[in-house]
Amino acid sequence: MVVKWYKALRYSWDGLKAAFASESAFRQEVALAAAALPAALWLGENAAERALLIVSVFVVLIAELVNTAIETVVERISPEQHPLSKKAKDVGSAVVLLALVQMAAVWGLVVWG
Repeated sequence: MVVKWYKALRYSWDGLKAAFASESAFRQEVALAAAALPAALWLGENAAERALLIVSVFVVLIAELVNTAIETVVERISPEQHPLSKKAKDVGSAVVLLALVQMAAVWGLVVWG
Protein backbone atom coordinates (compact mmCIF):
# COMPACT_ATOMS: atom_id res chain seq x y z
CA MET A 1 0.00 0.00 0.00
CA VAL A 2 2.76 2.46 0.94
CA VAL A 3 4.69 1.56 -2.22
CA LYS A 4 1.69 2.40 -4.44
CA TRP A 5 1.20 5.69 -2.61
CA TYR A 6 4.88 6.54 -3.00
CA LYS A 7 4.86 5.68 -6.71
CA ALA A 8 1.74 7.79 -7.29
CA LEU A 9 3.33 10.70 -5.46
CA ARG A 10 6.51 10.28 -7.50
CA TYR A 11 4.57 10.27 -10.80
CA SER A 12 2.77 13.44 -9.74
CA TRP A 13 6.05 15.12 -8.81
CA ASP A 14 7.51 14.08 -12.18
CA GLY A 15 4.50 15.66 -13.89
CA LEU A 16 4.94 18.93 -12.02
CA LYS A 17 8.64 19.01 -12.89
CA ALA A 18 7.94 18.25 -16.56
CA ALA A 19 5.31 20.98 -16.81
CA PHE A 20 7.58 23.48 -15.08
CA ALA A 21 10.51 22.61 -17.35
CA SER A 22 8.58 22.71 -20.62
CA GLU A 23 5.79 25.27 -20.21
CA SER A 24 6.51 28.96 -19.76
CA ALA A 25 2.84 29.60 -18.97
CA PHE A 26 3.02 27.14 -16.07
CA ARG A 27 6.18 28.81 -14.75
CA GLN A 28 4.43 32.20 -14.93
CA GLU A 29 1.40 30.84 -13.10
CA VAL A 30 3.62 29.27 -10.42
CA ALA A 31 5.24 32.69 -9.94
CA LEU A 32 1.77 34.22 -9.68
CA ALA A 33 0.82 31.56 -7.11
CA ALA A 34 3.99 32.22 -5.11
CA ALA A 35 2.87 35.84 -4.72
CA ALA A 36 -0.88 35.23 -4.48
CA LEU A 37 -0.92 32.49 -1.83
CA PRO A 38 0.72 34.55 0.93
CA ALA A 39 -1.39 37.52 -0.14
CA ALA A 40 -4.51 35.38 0.19
CA LEU A 41 -3.63 34.56 3.79
CA TRP A 42 -3.13 38.25 4.53
CA LEU A 43 -6.06 39.70 2.55
CA GLY A 44 -8.75 37.19 3.45
CA GLU A 45 -10.70 38.42 6.48
CA ASN A 46 -11.80 34.94 7.57
CA ALA A 47 -11.17 31.29 6.79
CA ALA A 48 -13.82 31.16 4.06
CA GLU A 49 -12.38 34.13 2.21
CA ARG A 50 -8.85 32.81 2.51
CA ALA A 51 -10.01 29.41 1.22
CA LEU A 52 -11.76 30.99 -1.78
CA LEU A 53 -8.68 32.99 -2.69
CA ILE A 54 -6.37 30.00 -2.32
CA VAL A 55 -8.60 27.58 -4.22
CA SER A 56 -8.96 30.04 -7.10
CA VAL A 57 -5.17 30.09 -7.47
CA PHE A 58 -4.91 26.30 -7.47
CA VAL A 59 -7.68 26.02 -10.08
CA VAL A 60 -5.49 28.02 -12.47
CA LEU A 61 -2.53 25.69 -11.88
CA ILE A 62 -4.73 22.63 -12.32
CA ALA A 63 -6.19 24.01 -15.55
CA GLU A 64 -2.72 24.68 -16.94
CA LEU A 65 -1.62 21.14 -16.11
CA VAL A 66 -4.68 19.70 -17.87
CA ASN A 67 -4.01 21.94 -20.88
CA THR A 68 -0.39 20.78 -20.99
CA ALA A 69 -1.50 17.15 -20.85
CA ILE A 70 -3.95 17.68 -23.72
CA GLU A 71 -1.34 19.42 -25.84
CA THR A 72 1.23 16.70 -25.14
CA VAL A 73 -1.13 13.90 -26.10
CA VAL A 74 -2.21 15.69 -29.28
CA GLU A 75 1.43 16.21 -30.31
CA ARG A 76 2.23 12.58 -29.47
CA ILE A 77 -0.57 11.30 -31.68
CA SER A 78 0.50 13.42 -34.64
CA PRO A 79 2.35 16.69 -35.16
CA GLU A 80 0.29 17.28 -38.31
CA GLN A 81 -2.38 19.95 -38.23
CA HIS A 82 -5.88 18.55 -38.00
CA PRO A 83 -9.20 20.23 -37.13
CA LEU A 84 -9.78 17.89 -34.17
CA SER A 85 -6.26 18.53 -32.83
CA LYS A 86 -6.90 22.26 -33.08
CA LYS A 87 -10.22 21.84 -31.31
CA ALA A 88 -8.65 19.87 -28.46
CA LYS A 89 -5.89 22.44 -28.00
CA ASP A 90 -8.31 25.36 -28.22
CA VAL A 91 -10.62 23.81 -25.63
CA GLY A 92 -7.66 23.22 -23.31
CA SER A 93 -6.65 26.85 -23.73
CA ALA A 94 -10.23 27.93 -22.99
CA VAL A 95 -10.12 25.96 -19.73
CA VAL A 96 -7.09 27.99 -18.65
CA LEU A 97 -8.74 31.26 -19.71
CA LEU A 98 -11.88 30.49 -17.71
CA ALA A 99 -9.77 29.54 -14.68
CA LEU A 100 -7.98 32.88 -14.89
CA VAL A 101 -11.29 34.74 -15.25
CA GLN A 102 -12.76 32.97 -12.22
CA MET A 103 -9.62 33.74 -10.22
CA ALA A 104 -9.87 37.41 -11.13
CA ALA A 105 -13.57 37.41 -10.23
CA VAL A 106 -12.99 35.73 -6.86
CA TRP A 107 -10.13 38.07 -5.97
CA GLY A 108 -12.12 41.06 -7.14
CA LEU A 109 -15.16 40.13 -5.08
CA VAL A 110 -13.30 39.04 -1.94
CA VAL A 111 -10.59 41.69 -1.84
CA TRP A 112 -12.25 44.69 -3.45
CA GLY A 113 -15.92 43.64 -3.33
